[in-house]
Amino acid sequence: MKFLKYMAVVTLLLPVLCFARESDVYIGISSKYDPNALPKIGIAHFFAKNENSSAEKQTASQLSSVVRSDLLRSRYFDVQDNLPKPDLNNLGEVFSKYRKDGLDYFLFAEVAQSGEGQWDIKAFLYDTESQKAILAKNLKSSSKSLRRSAHILSDQIVKLLMGKRGIADTRIAFANDSTGKKEIYMVDYDGYNLTKLTRDKSISLLPRWSADSSKIFYTTYRRKNPDVYYIDLKEGKIKPLIKTRGLNLIGGVSPDDKSLVLTLSRGSNPNIYIKDLESGALRRLTDKYGVDGSPSFSPDGKYITFVSNRSGNPQIYIMNLATQETRRITKMNWTDSPQWSPNGDWIVFAGRQASNHPIDIFITDITGSQVRQLTADAGWNEDPTWSPDGRFIAFTTTRAGKRQIYVMDADGSAPHLIANIRGNAFTPNWSK
Repeated sequence: MKFLKYMAVVTLLLPVLCFARESDVYIGISSKYDPNALPKIGIAHFFAKNENSSAEKQTASQLSSVVRSDLLRSRYFDVQDNLPKPDLNNLGEVFSKYRKDGLDYFLFAEVAQSGEGQWDIKAFLYDTESQKAILAKNLKSSSKSLRRSAHILSDQIVKLLMGKRGIADTRIAFANDSTGKKEIYMVDYDGYNLTKLTRDKSISLLPRWSADSSKIFYTTYRRKNPDVYYIDLKEGKIKPLIKTRGLNLIGGVSPDDKSLVLTLSRGSNPNIYIKDLESGALRRLTDKYGVDGSPSFSPDGKYITFVSNRSGNPQIYIMNLATQETRRITKMNWTDSPQWSPNGDWIVFAGRQASNHPIDIFITDITGSQVRQLTADAGWNEDPTWSPDGRFIAFTTTRAGKRQIYVMDADGSAPHLIANIRGNAFTPNWSK
């Protein structure tokens, strides 16, 4: 509960506050999910160019498995798999059979080894009605990046057939205490490729992706003070950004990657500031009695949402950045961690209706007139973050004992564990 930590910081005059992947793919079905109404896509045999190459066969099988999982997780398709290798010399019969079986599309790929740990992948997606290839991709991949190549292919299929972006090639950054300290990690959206990013050997929290997903900003106590650093994923380096004495908590990154919104204490209660990343200039946004924190930008960058206890209990507010006009949108016992949906219509947050209730995940429209509870009767649920397409929400929960990352549909249905990772997880943030 980060807001309570802000209060403790003020009271104590800013003291130092004190991996295995999921084995089964689980795809929950929400009330809006009707597999009979979805386009049917068949995954035909992904085959090795050299039928005598066990390495090519194994790689083809892995590629097929990842694409299948991605398309299932997308919820856009009724996926039929384990189809036999199509007879490419007699596609007329293939189309006729698949059309008779109710398939709208079918996908197959050829995998060839081009060097040690290097692969050439030729993938084809056919429309069974027009009997034409509507997607033909030549991918080059190393063994290390094979899963990502599959994710990219899956996202291209989603974009082509549904006209919407896919999320297979996205990641979630989070803090984890499995080493005895809190460090920053990232993991693919499907729970694979867990990567430790920091070795601060201290308290590192609140990772926030840049809009282009090339950097992760976060707050760390590596210098015995809550400072803001960032991880440059392209350069593989960690660099300081704000090292001013006092509280420096990252809130969010602007949609144009030009500024940050933060909670800072400058000899007073924590307030909300914007930092220009080009000039380094700071602009103070709030100056009220009490504590303001947990800020984040709206998708158009014109507003922020934040939490303040200026009216008593911590509530969620929205501010127009041009006018600094502020309005309160919640009336609950406690709230924290508001995050704007990618389409700008909803704000997800952690909160509770009464003091004897556990913390749960809620969403509200930007007027505050519609508040919906998404989790209930399942431990404490905090730190919500939207998927970049706005269809899913990741969050932390204690429902299984320790604090783990779950993902659910945006309506609260189909919650499932992203990966069984050692230690406790905190403050996840989904890449853009």
